[in-house]
Amino acid sequence: MQSTNEIRRSFLDYFASKDHASVPSAPLVPYNDPTLMFVNAGMVPFKNVFTGLEAAPAPRATSSQKCVRAGGKHNDLDNVGYTARHHTFFEMLGNFSFGDYFKEEAITLAWNLLTREWGLAADKLTATVYHTDDEAFDLWRKIAGLPEDRIIRIATSDNFWSMGDTGPCGPCSEIFYDHGDHIPGGPPGSPDEDGDRFIEIWNLVFMQFQQDASGGRTALPKPSIDTGMGLERVSAVMQGVHDNYDTDTFKALIAASESLTGVAAEGENQASHRVIADHLRSTSFLLADGVLPSNEGRGYVLRRIMRRAMRHAHLLGSGDPLMHRLVPALVAEMGQAYPELHRGQDLIQEVLEREETRFRQTLDKGLRLLDDATGSMSAGDRLDGETAFKLYDTFGFPYDLTEDALRARDIGVDRTGFEAAMERQKAAARAAWKGSGDAASGEVWFDIAEREGASEFTGYTSTSGEGRVVALLKDAREVQSAEIGDTVVVLTNQTPFYGESGGQAGDVGTISNPGGLQMDVSDTSKPLGRLHAHHGTVNSGSIKVGDTVHLDVDAERRDRIRANHSATHLLHAALRGRLGGHVTQKGSLVAEDRLRFDFSHPKPLTDKDIAAIEREVNDEIRSNEVVSTRLMTPEDAIEAGAMALFGEKYGDEVRVLSMGRPGGSGQSYSVELCGGIHVTATGDIGVFRIISESAVSSGVRRIEALTGEAARRWLVGREEALKSVASAMKTAPEDVASRVTALLDERKVLERELAEARKQLALGGGSAAAGPKDEDIGGITFSGQVIEGLDPKELRPLLDQTKTRLGSGIASAVAINDGRAAFAVAVTDDLTSRFDAVALVRIGVEALGGKGGGGRPDMAQGGGPDASQADAALDALRAAIAAG
Repeated sequence: MQSTNEIRRSFLDYFASKDHASVPSAPLVPYNDPTLMFVNAGMVPFKNVFTGLEAAPAPRATSSQKCVRAGGKHNDLDNVGYTARHHTFFEMLGNFSFGDYFKEEAITLAWNLLTREWGLAADKLTATVYHTDDEAFDLWRKIAGLPEDRIIRIATSDNFWSMGDTGPCGPCSEIFYDHGDHIPGGPPGSPDEDGDRFIEIWNLVFMQFQQDASGGRTALPKPSIDTGMGLERVSAVMQGVHDNYDTDTFKALIAASESLTGVAAEGENQASHRVIADHLRSTSFLLADGVLPSNEGRGYVLRRIMRRAMRHAHLLGSGDPLMHRLVPALVAEMGQAYPELHRGQDLIQEVLEREETRFRQTLDKGLRLLDDATGSMSAGDRLDGETAFKLYDTFGFPYDLTEDALRARDIGVDRTGFEAAMERQKAAARAAWKGSGDAASGEVWFDIAEREGASEFTGYTSTSGEGRVVALLKDAREVQSAEIGDTVVVLTNQTPFYGESGGQAGDVGTISNPGGLQMDVSDTSKPLGRLHAHHGTVNSGSIKVGDTVHLDVDAERRDRIRANHSATHLLHAALRGRLGGHVTQKGSLVAEDRLRFDFSHPKPLTDKDIAAIEREVNDEIRSNEVVSTRLMTPEDAIEAGAMALFGEKYGDEVRVLSMGRPGGSGQSYSVELCGGIHVTATGDIGVFRIISESAVSSGVRRIEALTGEAARRWLVGREEALKSVASAMKTAPEDVASRVTALLDERKVLERELAEARKQLALGGGSAAAGPKDEDIGGITFSGQVIEGLDPKELRPLLDQTKTRLGSGIASAVAINDGRAAFAVAVTDDLTSRFDAVALVRIGVEALGGKGGGGRPDMAQGGGPDASQADAALDALRAAIAAG
């Protein structure tokens, strides 16, 4: 018996031997198709190849593609565990021809693989064709030798495939395996075709036409092939079982579940073990591909799958979290084919354990309340919608879990009543929002959020992707379309563009489509904290609601922003380590060209502080430690030592960012709550340089810094300036400091000598003819003069000497420097009873455009901004003496 791993390998090897390029599975998140929540078929990664938007990886290809069907249109969740072939996660084997071979070779390749390579009995196989596809009918007779009664014409869309309302399409041919007449059911197309006897194992799609908007079809110049074979189904066939859950992979996972719970997979417990095995696969692969549980979008579907499995673990009596302990069994079974399971194992186990621990608290409380509400009910009864909504809204018990919990008792739930209660809550929330004082123009965002839900942000792992336009705004009003020259705001259901929040600048980039649309996105905002709004101008083409568009973030700019953002986290940790635990973030700006970080601290940082902080941050950068992200409740995160950032609004869950080398406690250098975008490893920051430290307000300081290329350019600029100074001083750059010190010392000596010379000149230089002229004003001897360039500090000593010379009188001087004037007045002791130097100096200061002045009755000094009025100040003083 071949194992599932061997069957997968033999399929890929077979087609590789037929010149098919073996293409690895794409991630489960289909960034090239915004209409899908998850990749749900093998052809999804090749969608743009079939539509001509991308070049084919090779003329022909083969793959084993991971698929999930658990949300939206393709949702098998409720059936999983209760049927033989429903799964949330499955693998689709496929071979593809991109304009190379067509129907004849596709049928030949399929038939030879099934009957010659794998040895399946030809009489167990039946083919279907679209009822008008005579070519395929004849090829099955020619190649396989099937009798006409085992080539069944089907007139329904089951045998005609299309990519959408427009685009490539064509008939298909399905291959069914007959499990035997001991199983109820008839062949496809018969009245009892829904039975389990005849099981479809392979679908061959003949991509033959191009369908236009009117429904018309034209032949493709290069028809293509897309096939899909369910690995789980064909494994059941080749391992001689009818039920997918009896294949080796599922048997191994169920055995692990039995071992850990101590409960056999029999009777009423069989479905629970199957649910656990299936959901273990989907949750683990989704986590490995970067999806994390949340309350929106893909994360919500992941959480639903997780919780359904955890509910069944609870039903089996598992007292402790179970799911994370099953991950090693999954990795052992599928890790060789999918190495991402090995790489992500630690994260997968951590998330599963945390989610189950948290969910069990909700589950225990919810089940008690549900038992109280339904204790008197019997099979066939229905739980009212109001009670179901109360369980959801007040106690966090999901609606689908309520349905699942009551299913075993055959009790239904009034979904209409539940949804009505939900709508009443939304209306109340809207009324409360309108009365909150927010700007009236913001109501449009509320309308969109209520109608479309939150934008799904895909930018943590990508800088490009596809999105469906769900709203367009022009002049703050919703419109249906926009043309060249229109400045609009575009909202898509999913986007890699980060909306400005948490201090991080919004992304810029382009939005385009194959129809000629080209729009420059100049900014991205985040209205209501859950919508991502792209602001920009349509440069060419047009855009309308419902369009699928391609979104491209300016990746180089994003890299600079993420480096600056991660540097703020390292800076925060370094500040706390150097200055103390009182340091907390008070605001930040993370732009492409710089970062700004405000923090609480009562005094300026010293040069030694700045040097030490800068050195420590650069040490962490050079360590090049991987930056890790976890999703936790705010309470758990803070209890685990994470710092909450200033200004952030936290919901039920937060992203916990860890970076830098672990300390003695084992915790990383920096652990903070942050929803922003960050580097993969600290080394991506490059280099960190503080360029300023200043005060913002009382008790709040600000650091501005640069990273990466911006820091390098700043340092180069400083070096060039140093070289220029060294050249001007005719010395080497390393000697500039000592040369400047020497020049400053020289200058001080010269300034002292000049001040002394000016002072001597003001005193007459020993010659009365050269000094100030004494005047007689009403019997009072007055000496006044204006002196250019005299240091104001020299005014008082100068006037002291003038008083000594006068013996009795009043002396005044004005020192002029850089357009300002210092004014001083001295009164000899014998005249202080008649004249107050303070009052006199204020008269002169007023003439100079100043106010005040102070000192003693015998000596006072002040100043003013208008040195041109120096003579007027002395005249005002003369007048005061004369009036005295």
